[in-house]
Amino acid sequence: MCDNIVNNVRRFCRRLAYPKNYESMTKYEHADFTDDDTSIGSVHLTEGIGNSAIRYHTGSSMWHRRSLLEKSLLILVGTLLFVVIVLAFLLSSADKTIQESRIIDVESSNRGTTPCLTKSCVHIANIMLQSMDDSVDPCEDFYSYACNGWIKNNPIPEGKSTGDTFMKLIQENQLVIKHVLEQPIGNLKSKAEQKAKLYYESCLDVNDTIEELGAKPLVNLIKKLGGWNITNSNFNVSSWTLQNAMQILQNKYNIGALFSYLVGEDDRNSSRHILQIDQSGLTLPTRDHYLNKTKEHLKILKACLEYMTKVGVLLGGDHNETEKSMRAVLEFETQLANITTPDELRRDEESMYHLMTIAELQDKADFIDWRNFFWDALRKVKKEKLTDKEKVVVYAPQYLGNLSALIKRYENTTEGKIIINNYLVWQVVRTFTGCLSKAFRDAYKGLRKALIGSEGGEEPQWRYCVTDTNNMLGFAIGAIFVREVFHKDSKEQAEVMINEVRTAFKNNFKNLKWMDAETRKAAEIKADAVSDMIGYPDFVLDSNQLDEKFADLVIRVDTYFENNINLIQYTFRKNHEKLNEPVNRTTWSMPPYTVNAYYTPSKNQMVFPAGILQKPFYSSTYPPSLNFGAIGVVMGHELTHGFDDQGREYDKDGNLHKWWNNRTIEKFKERTQCVAQQYSRYKMNGKNLNGNNTLGENIADNGGLKAAYHAFLDLSKSKTEPPPLPGLNMTHKQLFFLAFAQVWCSSVTKEATMLQIEKDQHSPAKYRVIGSLSNLKEFSDVFQCKSGSPMNPKDKCEVW
Repeated sequence: MCDNIVNNVRRFCRRLAYPKNYESMTKYEHADFTDDDTSIGSVHLTEGIGNSAIRYHTGSSMWHRRSLLEKSLLILVGTLLFVVIVLAFLLSSADKTIQESRIIDVESSNRGTTPCLTKSCVHIANIMLQSMDDSVDPCEDFYSYACNGWIKNNPIPEGKSTGDTFMKLIQENQLVIKHVLEQPIGNLKSKAEQKAKLYYESCLDVNDTIEELGAKPLVNLIKKLGGWNITNSNFNVSSWTLQNAMQILQNKYNIGALFSYLVGEDDRNSSRHILQIDQSGLTLPTRDHYLNKTKEHLKILKACLEYMTKVGVLLGGDHNETEKSMRAVLEFETQLANITTPDELRRDEESMYHLMTIAELQDKADFIDWRNFFWDALRKVKKEKLTDKEKVVVYAPQYLGNLSALIKRYENTTEGKIIINNYLVWQVVRTFTGCLSKAFRDAYKGLRKALIGSEGGEEPQWRYCVTDTNNMLGFAIGAIFVREVFHKDSKEQAEVMINEVRTAFKNNFKNLKWMDAETRKAAEIKADAVSDMIGYPDFVLDSNQLDEKFADLVIRVDTYFENNINLIQYTFRKNHEKLNEPVNRTTWSMPPYTVNAYYTPSKNQMVFPAGILQKPFYSSTYPPSLNFGAIGVVMGHELTHGFDDQGREYDKDGNLHKWWNNRTIEKFKERTQCVAQQYSRYKMNGKNLNGNNTLGENIADNGGLKAAYHAFLDLSKSKTEPPPLPGLNMTHKQLFFLAFAQVWCSSVTKEATMLQIEKDQHSPAKYRVIGSLSNLKEFSDVFQCKSGSPMNPKDKCEVW
């Protein structure tokens, strides 16, 4: 229920792809979350006209009584009505034929062709058919057409807030890891893997050590912090100083309170590491949860106060006094939220980068002694003394200046100092409650329910512990996963696909009239320079290298709480050792087991872990249409991140500077504004999406889809089209788009959707499909969507 082990200073990696899954968040993430059916209508219309005609002709007994003029008029009216009926029938038939042709394309292309009847083809065809809803016109709502069946067959699991194809694959991977971790320790090939097993077993707590200890581990930790006014822990306000408190929290336990910092790659000199500092420190996911006094937000604030109070009482506090103190902490956080800059206003990387000396930072924000603060963190890993001339990249100078003024107002009174310390210790408490007994974990249920619509079900403890172990010792687990599941040929075939997608992406540059020749050439060079890492880093299969990586990490089977502290301190130390050291461009940010992918702009590099190079994203037995529609689009997505509104500011070497022509930049921004406005018009549960906050991911979705589709077309030119999949009656061009859409089939609670809209930089799954497909002319051509239909709007947005 807390911050990531290494606090995120900002978004260094453009992740694939998918919205944060709030079910799979570890204890270090919980509190920081760091449709018209025209075919049916036309059938009914045809039947109605037919019945009217029959009724009219049965009324002929009065014919002999009519005059010649009446008979002539009736004949004329009848003739006209007959013509109307025939025309209506023909139009209806034509409309039905067009509707069918959207699904079948040119049906004769498959006529006489034996479908693929291999086990793999039959299996995947069955899955795709069960996920579809062919009663929906694909030109009206392709997401519903592709996913309604999946949503019907996969309701949100009890106690969960979401269910999707990613989670299904994650759960399959968990079974693989569980099987190996539960083998005798002697069967594991390295000491690092053995440490992963020990950590896993400490999490399982088969001897009930965690339950027996209860609050004791955290109570002891609070005493080491200097005490807490909320509990009886000998807090002495007269001897308290912010400097000492911050150095303990940030530098010993890596808690991102008030601000966060780390050692990262210098955006303007990507070959070296540098200190970086940014805004941070809120318990709730966004500043809006504090500042927007809507009914939903007030409900969340109330649940948060109840959660904080429950935890304080479990640690020994009096209920009334604890609630009063926690209310003051929330008020302090509200003032922090007020000076925090919204995410959508932090997208210009160049304007956010501020290189300062420590002396200049001291002038900007003097609420602590920065040189002593940083030296306290670095003295164990650096021999040379830190000076005032040491450089720091500051991403939020205005925030730090305002924070300094806020802190000084509170420090003027004894009560204010107590509130600041209560806030700081609360940040530690919320970080470690997930390592304590069930009573502490249950305390979070109310806030969880308010945030994501689910209290959480009785998930098997082993699943939580596999996920937890992966987050803490992911590369040790990665060795196990790669040996058990990943095939070497998948890595080689993925490399081929990446280069095919890259070629298609570059070939499209010549069609972009908004780019000048010089910028186009530089963009081609950057695209060629994007490096890729696939599957896993080589060291995970080398026992000696793996053991060396975790050599100074101590893990014991019966000390889950201490294991977590050891891991936090180990990770913190490893991060700070990199200061002023050259950047290793082969390091990974995601372990192999992860079902995701990412792009790092400062390395101009994209990474595809082994976890995502599996069905349904990829299989060597799938036809190319399915592979390119799924993992191919993921590859294109990550590649396009190098050219989104943020990634395009970094050159081929990963350095942040201006390398585009001014006129081209202006035209690029006009096109990105179109995308931002398009997605801002979409609504979920009555709330508009934030097209500015999701801009980079939306650009990547659109560009990745286009690049992957054209890579598939280029490949198809040199190969005979594979036989169709059984039962689908779709061409492989259509299957490409169906495979793409079905990756995003999901069921989500209303609350989790609202949280995603407010916090996540990815659009909800439905609009990741609809938004990108409706901008792609080739999709409308394949499904013969009329101009002006929902999936083929006359006005489209195109960047890449």
